[in-house]
Amino acid sequence: MGRVLNTKQFFAAVLFIGLFTLATRTATDPDVWWHLRTGEYIAQHHAVPHHDLFSYTRIGAPWVAHEWLTELLLYEVHRGFGFAGLIVLFAAITAAAFFILYLRCDNRPYIAGAVTLIAAWATMPLWGVRPQIVSLLFTSLWLLLLERSEKSPRLLWWTVPLTVLWANLHAGFALGLALSAVFLIGDWLDTRRQGSPRHFGFAAMIFFLDLLIVPLNPNGWRLYVYPFETLRSAAMQNYIAEWASPNFHHPEYWPLLFLFLLTIAALLWSGPAIRSRDRLLLVLGLYATLHSVRLVPLFALLAAPVIAARLPVWRPTETSSRSAIHLVFSGATLLALVAFASAHAVQVMRQQAQAERQSFPADAVAYLQAHAIKGNLFNHYDWGGYLIWRLYPSLPVFIDGRADVYGAQLFDQFASTYQFKDDWRNTLERYQVGVVLIPKDSALATGLRNSFHWVIAYEDPRAVIFLALPTAVEARSRGLAYRSTGSTSRGKGKSS
Repeated sequence: MGRVLNTKQFFAAVLFIGLFTLATRTATDPDVWWHLRTGEYIAQHHAVPHHDLFSYTRIGAPWVAHEWLTELLLYEVHRGFGFAGLIVLFAAITAAAFFILYLRCDNRPYIAGAVTLIAAWATMPLWGVRPQIVSLLFTSLWLLLLERSEKSPRLLWWTVPLTVLWANLHAGFALGLALSAVFLIGDWLDTRRQGSPRHFGFAAMIFFLDLLIVPLNPNGWRLYVYPFETLRSAAMQNYIAEWASPNFHHPEYWPLLFLFLLTIAALLWSGPAIRSRDRLLLVLGLYATLHSVRLVPLFALLAAPVIAARLPVWRPTETSSRSAIHLVFSGATLLALVAFASAHAVQVMRQQAQAERQSFPADAVAYLQAHAIKGNLFNHYDWGGYLIWRLYPSLPVFIDGRADVYGAQLFDQFASTYQFKDDWRNTLERYQVGVVLIPKDSALATGLRNSFHWVIAYEDPRAVIFLALPTAVEARSRGLAYRSTGSTSRGKGKSS
């Protein structure tokens, strides 16, 4: 019997199972819900939307649905397997992305395994059921192809179909093109110094071919400029935490700080000379990460192989699976790990409903559905996607996670209203808001409690629903329970 499982392979299998287990988590990203609704629309209409469908504040406004294929995948998996399928799928995608990172650290599997786990640890706050994870996988695979193409240049041909697929899955495809450009610049600098061609011409041809085929998507040439519009978006920079710089006062970013320090230590360690390409990649990756939390995975993918290449090598004695005892032990260990990972995944799946209720206003939405309340809805930003999934088309939202659709002006209006300052009343009057669904401890909730123009229709430990007086009068005529903020009378329903 041939060698089935040696020490390195056993270690690699354990690493992948461990990564999968770490990545298995409930789907609580605020945007996953409007992604699901968009996927449903695409599946039902066999068309990709180009204008806003889900809000009344920006209805008909241009919308670049750059994640359309991922959204369709999300919807189809959810329709067939529920959130259990999505949890398993995205855990596998995350594990695959970091397993590819492990493979990029050639001939140093044990050091590479430790460094890979550190890189994964630094990026954990960004994991979950979200389209960005697809770009994480493609970025990891893209880097592998670029690096391996030095010995096998024809591997670059694989970037062509990957570009077409990636450009339809997520706008992160721009990262792949940027990495190709940096590789070309770095190789050109090294070529001038070393005097060898290094297949520069072929790599440049493939890069320009990748660039030319980007418009093979439903949004066409718009995807050339969309990534730059996103990076320059004032709304995203000012209001979305992931587009801000990492705050190292928060413990969730300490693993990233540790990765920075480890990278510096590895560069100071005596080892092979750093190539021009690697210097450029590390500098750009560091700048991108310090500029935006969203780009933390990029630095992790770039730094880990450099760290692994410069740390001392540990090579334990290899053992072959020809030993019956070793084979039994390895097989039993892997089975135990698979069983543990499966049990953990099942436990996470069981927690999905509870996690949804803890993160989103599930009971308040059920109240709105049960009583068929109508009117323009003012909602919390983080709840917009969830409300689109649960209430569309009966109650369009005021705002949701598509910052590129709403723009900085509407975000400013939302923020001042939600924080109950400036001309908050003007926003509600301008958009003829009749229903407000917000966290019960928000500033706006406190303000509306003291207003005689609003009444509480529903309240629970997480959310509160306010109705404007005309809407409240109509609701009362239909027998809906409510409590006026101007009196001590109470209705009979779930309100409190």
